Amino acid sequence: MQFFLNVRNVRREGCHYDRDNAGESRSCSLPSAAGALKEHSWPCLLSLGGYSTVDDALLFPLITPREIENIYFLVISVVFPASEPDCDIYTRFMKSHQCYDLIPTSSKLVVFDTTLQVKKAFFALVANGVRAAPLWETKKQSFVGMLTITDFIIILHRYYKSPLVQIYELEEHKIETWRELYLQETFKPLVNISPDASIYDAVYSLIKNKIHRLPVIDPVTGNALYILTHKRILKFLQLFVCEMPKPAFMKLTLGELGIGTYSNIAFIHPDTPIIKALSIFVEKRVSALPVVDINGRVVDIYSKFDVINLAAEKTYNNLDVSVTQALQHRSQYFEGVMKCNRHETLETIVTRIVKAEVHRLVVVDSNSSIEGIVSLSDILQALVLTPAGNRSYLLNLPLILLINHCNKHSFNWILILFIH
Repeated sequence: MQFFLNVRNVRREGCHYDRDNAGESRSCSLPSAAGALKEHSWPCLLSLGGYSTVDDALLFPLITPREIENIYFLVISVVFPASEPDCDIYTRFMKSHQCYDLIPTSSKLVVFDTTLQVKKAFFALVANGVRAAPLWETKKQSFVGMLTITDFIIILHRYYKSPLVQIYELEEHKIETWRELYLQETFKPLVNISPDASIYDAVYSLIKNKIHRLPVIDPVTGNALYILTHKRILKFLQLFVCEMPKPAFMKLTLGELGIGTYSNIAFIHPDTPIIKALSIFVEKRVSALPVVDINGRVVDIYSKFDVINLAAEKTYNNLDVSVTQALQHRSQYFEGVMKCNRHETLETIVTRIVKAEVHRLVVVDSNSSIEGIVSLSDILQALVLTPAGNRSYLLNLPLILLINHCNKHSFNWILILFIH
C-alpha cells in the first residue's frame, strides 16, 4: 500500500489522512513497519501523533533503524499491552533484590595496581583463573578501570608483526602506559554499581554500556566487593524461577520472540589464523566466533576466553598458527559447542544456557548450519528489560492494522513513519 504523508500537517480522520494545506510532501511505500526498517537506512522521522494534527505531536529525530525500532516497540507496548498479569514478574523480582544478594559468602577478587607490567597482569589473570580485574591508581586512590581479556586481544592485534618480532608493548609496558596510549581517544570513566542498587539496575547498566563485567564498589569505603556478570545474574534468577508464576512468553519459541542475532554473524574456519580471529574480535566487537567447516556445519567455537590460553602457554608470539591448533591447548575440559534451534522455547533455552554455564548458544538448523547467536545479554534483555521478548514479530503488522486497532480502542494518536 502507498502512504503519502504530509510532513507539515497530517490529520487522522478514521483511517483517512487529510492532506489539506499540504506543504512539500514525501511518499514512501510502507507495506509494513518491518519493510520500512529493513529497506531504509538513511535518516528518518517517527511521529507520535497528537489529538488532531502533527503540530501536537512529539517529533523524534532518528538516525538509525534501531532507534526507530526502539520507539516502535514503545508504541506497541501501549497499543498492544501485555494481557497477562505476570509478564513482568522477572522485572519485579530483579527490582526487589539488591546486588549485595549476588555476592557469594566467599569469592576471589584480584585487583591490579596500574604500575604493574601488562604481561605480569595477564599472567596473574591466568594463574588466578579470573577473566578481569579492577585497576587501582595509587595517585588518585581510586579504581579507574578494568583489565580484561579484551585488552589482551587489542594489544596482540595492534602490535603483533611476526613470530620473529617480540611484542615490546606487551613485554615492557606498564598498565598505566597502555591505558594512556590506548585510551587517549576512547577514555570512559569506570562503570560500577553500589551493593545497595537493585539487580535490575545492574542488568540495565550491563546492557546499556555493552559491558560483560560490572564491579560492585562500596560507595562509603571505596572497596571493590565483587564483579557482576550476566551469567551470575541469570543463574541467581534461575534459582528462584520455580517459586514464581511462569509468564506465558516462556513457552514461546526463539523464532516467535525474535530473541538473538540472525544477520551478519561473524564466524571463522578451522584453518583461520589466530591473528585473523583477533582482528574479527576487535572489528566486530563479538565475544565468540563459531568455527564452521567446509560444509557449513558448526564444529567448534573460539571465544575471547580461549585467547588467554596464549598467555598461559606463552605462545602469543606466534599468532600465525590456526585456530584449530590453538584450541588443542584448552586449559579446561570442553564439552562441545552448545547449540539450539529457533523452534525451542525460551524456557528450554534459559535452562540449557544456565546448566551449561556458557555465555551464548549457537542457533543452528537441522544440518547444524549456523543461523544465529543467542547470548546471555539477549536473554536478560528479553526476561528483564523488555518482558515477553522484543516483540519483533509485531514489526510485521501493517500500519493500517495498527491504525484500525487504535480506532477500535479509541486511541487518539497514531504511528507515522516517513522518509526524508
